[in-house]
Amino acid sequence: QVQLVESGGGSVQAGGSLRLSCAASGVIYSSYYMGWFRQAPGKEREGVAAIYISSYYRTHYADSVKGRFAISRDSGKNTLYLQMNSLKPEDTAMYYCAAGRTLSPLTVRDYNYWGQGTQVTVSS
Repeated sequence: QVQLVESGGGSVQAGGSLRLSCAASGVIYSSYYMGWFRQAPGKEREGVAAIYISSYYRTHYADSVKGRFAISRDSGKNTLYLQMNSLKPEDTAMYYCAAGRTLSPLTVRDYNYWGQGTQVTVSS
């Protein structure tokens, strides 16, 4: 069983930055991906970024955040991060951390474990 707890959300103005954290406990297998997803009101949950546990270099990003967001992981602290720069109002959403074994790292359905989410609000 895996538990995930997100933190770091908040309210910022457009152009600002935030860093989200996801503290993981339990067994995270080396074959897992960990990812960040977001869901805005009235919209479906979408993949933002994902990283393969066995390789820090195997990362995936949604086109909408490439060049602005960076996913990373501190294996010693068992913590996942999402550095978000140049934030835009359209980045406003609840952000979720997830873990699971998947062939489609930005696809919601393959992830088994989810956190409760942290709210990010970007004002113009």
